[in-house]
Amino acid sequence: MELKFVDPRSLKDNPDKARRSKSSPQADALLLATIKAVGIVEPPIVTAETGGGNGFIIDEGHRRAKQAIAAGLEEIAVLVVPRAEDGGAMRSLATALTHEHLHPVDLWRAIERLVALNWTEEAIGIALAQSVRQIKKLRLLANVLPAMLDSMAKGDMPNEQQLRTIAAASLDEQKEVWKAHKPSKGDPQVSWWAVANGLTKRRMYARDASFGDELAQAYGIAWVEDLFAPADQDSRYTTDVEAFLGAQQEWMTLSLPKKGVIAEVNTWGEVKLPPKAERVHGTPKKSDHTAMYLDREGKVKTAHFRMPEAKKTKGKDADAGYTGEIVVSKPRPDVTRKGVEMIGDLRTDALHEALSRAPIEDDTMLALLVLAFAGHNVRVDSGASGDYRYGSRFGRHAAALFDAEGKFAFDTDTLRIAARGVLVDAFSCREGMSKSGVVAIVAGSAIGADGFLANMGREDFLSCLSRPSLEGSCADTPVLPRARVKDTRAALVEHFKEGHFVHPAALFAPEGATLTEWLAKNAVTEVEDDEAPDAEEIGGEGKMVDPDPADEFEGGYRDAAE
Repeated sequence: MELKFVDPRSLKDNPDKARRSKSSPQADALLLATIKAVGIVEPPIVTAETGGGNGFIIDEGHRRAKQAIAAGLEEIAVLVVPRAEDGGAMRSLATALTHEHLHPVDLWRAIERLVALNWTEEAIGIALAQSVRQIKKLRLLANVLPAMLDSMAKGDMPNEQQLRTIAAASLDEQKEVWKAHKPSKGDPQVSWWAVANGLTKRRMYARDASFGDELAQAYGIAWVEDLFAPADQDSRYTTDVEAFLGAQQEWMTLSLPKKGVIAEVNTWGEVKLPPKAERVHGTPKKSDHTAMYLDREGKVKTAHFRMPEAKKTKGKDADAGYTGEIVVSKPRPDVTRKGVEMIGDLRTDALHEALSRAPIEDDTMLALLVLAFAGHNVRVDSGASGDYRYGSRFGRHAAALFDAEGKFAFDTDTLRIAARGVLVDAFSCREGMSKSGVVAIVAGSAIGADGFLANMGREDFLSCLSRPSLEGSCADTPVLPRARVKDTRAALVEHFKEGHFVHPAALFAPEGATLTEWLAKNAVTEVEDDEAPDAEEIGGEGKMVDPDPADEFEGGYRDAAE
């Protein structure tokens, strides 16, 4: 084997070559770009021409020689080998069959390695005949968690949509999801659907935004380009849903027409018009009104509606009828739905901490136990009203009141610990089926659970506040409201980094109207007083109420259905 430098134009094609079909223009363009950028990496293999000729016949590397000519190279390196008896036909076929495409994972890692070696994305794109956008996409895939890449390299590849979702997530997020779904020795197959589902985030697209760059900056929205989307469309998006919706709401407030209102949508995503309003589906009149609202995707929509003519009143007893008044919805609640859910979690954590650690008198403990079982989240089996499941979570607390022989025996401290445990399991402020209702707020107020609330001066919670509510949080602090919501929020986060902030909406202060309504709904009636046993029958003062469990459950399920 000998290395020589020859003019690529002097090389002759091998008539016995195995690969005769033409390569694609894209593949030729890629090879040409690579040769122009870095030269011929692997020299073609040639054999000396027989029959008195002094030229060379290409054994391997026909495309390399052809594209070297296209690149204008005057000389290339070739490896000269002895000519085979069959003219190299078998060697050509064997080489063609053994060539394997580079694994996608190896391609992603190789490009990332080039960047580490100071190659720019533009230079890599030129060398590989790829667009810069494509190189950015491949680099994004290279930043998938190494453990996931190892599984992919073994041939266990997710589909394109799953790969896009995984690559768009941060490494920290990928680590958390991978812990829950990584394969085991018994089941080495990765559930990429579960991994992608755990990393899926709601996206709000720039093409759906009515607001401009000024409001986007004010709300701290940083657009991210979806490199996997078609290049001819605006694929920028953000996963900061609260900021996107807040900017949309403020834009609607600023852009509201003279006879316009900001409306809400119902469960099915349909606009909720004012009472007695008639929606106009055709061309609106000048006297008609406009309702602006956000649909389920966060897009600003408009609907025109017509109100009935106001009736003139004559005298005190006349029917006033419709007065022409339209109730305008609030542009944005002080605390968004996500913020309400966070408050529920923080309240529950603080309430459980207070129930575990705060000093509680025995009579207060008994009162709290009674209160706990009046919560919306408590269901008890009762043969009189059907099979309503009762959680077994309380069993472990009751078991602590028995001795080794199965007898009911306990001391006061054991009883207190068991009672606290029952209260922790029963009370909840979280949104959803586990929510106890106003009784949990009353309980938290009774034992000083406000003192156990965590610091809410964090980015994740403050982003759930409207601009007025956020600026109101600057009171009693040296922080002054900034022109941009993002800057105000960042200043508050920095101020409360070593401090403690609790939003007023999270305090354990039951709303008067809610508590009054609950008391009225659950008030003891005279009939119940007459039917209840006397104090002597229950060993104490006062009355014991024993309402029909069926009524309780029927009302509870009716409320849930409503």
